[in-house]
Amino acid sequence: MASRAGTLAQPQDLVDITALLDAYYDITPDLADPGQRVVFGTSGHRGSSLKASFNEKHIVAITQAIVEYRAAQGVTGPLFLAKDTHALSEPAQNSALEVLAANGVQVLVDARHGYTPTPALSHAILTYNRKAAPGAPQADGIVVTPSHNPPADGGFKYNPPHGGPADSDATGWIANRANELLENDLRGVKRIPVAEALAADTTGKFDFLSSYVDDLPSVLNLDAIREAGVRIGADPMGGASVDYWGEIGERHQLNLTVVNPTVDPQWAFMTLDWDEKIRMDCSSPSAMASLIQRMSDASSSGQPAFDVATGNDADADRHGIVTPDGG
Repeated sequence: MASRAGTLAQPQDLVDITALLDAYYDITPDLADPGQRVVFGTSGHRGSSLKASFNEKHIVAITQAIVEYRAAQGVTGPLFLAKDTHALSEPAQNSALEVLAANGVQVLVDARHGYTPTPALSHAILTYNRKAAPGAPQADGIVVTPSHNPPADGGFKYNPPHGGPADSDATGWIANRANELLENDLRGVKRIPVAEALAADTTGKFDFLSSYVDDLPSVLNLDAIREAGVRIGADPMGGASVDYWGEIGERHQLNLTVVNPTVDPQWAFMTLDWDEKIRMDCSSPSAMASLIQRMSDASSSGQPAFDVATGNDADADRHGIVTPDGG
């Protein structure tokens, strides 16, 4: 049987979003199963509510552990809280906010009620800390994303004051404390309803998009790109950068086209990865097949659609480049 890698997803490949969200709230992890405990990989915990590895109890336990960790480290400034477009990201962000607000942590969420790429979260942390007076409280952040993982997955990452991923010392401590809280049936977790958390004096808003997009000229020569007339195609691949690319093009007057602005928690528009799973992996030719094909078709007609095109994963910290010859 021929592989379906690189072909468009079919109905049988799509996750049941209702079942996914119900499982987030309804399933209690069995801590006797190592696969259902909190385990941090690259700075974050990832799993699926359908597999009892990313559920509400995981998130409130991890968040309480982060509250305790940052306090022990003397991090008392605001915590920037962001999410990507995975279906589990919004409920997990709400769960985190319930715990953060109950603990009196100053939290800044997106002013547009939108999605936030990981680089924009890191930029917010670094900008705040760079502008802070010597000895002033430092900021940190949480981004709710499983990166390029399939639609059924959720992810939860902690970024300390240096803005990048937390190191293994931090994640090890947080994971151990979270599992301890789970083992004790969440005794020690402080929490209030999300409506109260949103209305709390400690909850504020931050314009991640403007802060990031308007600061790009400080690190990139956008004048040169604009003057050269480079035609750029940008495919958010259904991820958190969906509004950012358009704003980058418009605010900086670049010849930039958002190839696919669709946001779909099932990612039904994706081509299947090498293992026939939906995965927003911009390093995979199979996952990038639609963008590669678009460039190839245009080139064969005599006029490439773009001089260069880029695709990125769901939290936009990975980028894949496609050239007119399909490279």
